[in-house]
Amino acid sequence: MSTVREQVRESVSANPGIHFNELTRRLDIATGQAQYHLRKLVRAGDIDAEEVRGRTHYFDREYDPWERRAIALVRRETTRSIVGHLLEDGPLASVELVDRLDVARSTVSWHVESLIEAGVAEKSYGQRGQAVVALTRPAETRRLLQTVEPSLADRLVDRFSRLVDDSLGRNGHSNN
Repeated sequence: MSTVREQVRESVSANPGIHFNELTRRLDIATGQAQYHLRKLVRAGDIDAEEVRGRTHYFDREYDPWERRAIALVRRETTRSIVGHLLEDGPLASVELVDRLDVARSTVSWHVESLIEAGVAEKSYGQRGQAVVALTRPAETRRLLQTVEPSLADRLVDRFSRLVDDSLGRNGHSNN
């Protein structure tokens, strides 16, 4: 039987970019126990930790900083959808992303800004000053996208955020 530390290490390896809460849920271990073993693994250089938008994600050492940020972001359902549209159709206007995803403009903006801050996407201005979003490294992004599947918990949090945006009247068609 493997030790808890080995189970943590194996879970990180099998789930690149897994975040702390998901790890504790999957392994059904106490928060303190997870913190202890993750800290030991990071200090020993066995895994890397990357904080992205308020969540710490864990990775095998094989991923570089850009890859870690990209993977952490695409674990979120809305970001993953944005990236999927950009991979499928190339650069798109922000308003087009709002229409395609049928979510609040503020939600799309938050996810796009996250991608820009991580160096995964860039924004330029096209006709009539309209913001256009493009991926900076589409081939690498496509490859990384295939390594992760957002967890049910990630998808539920993302859907709850969209529900709150919608209930506050911040739909994609407002003039705010």
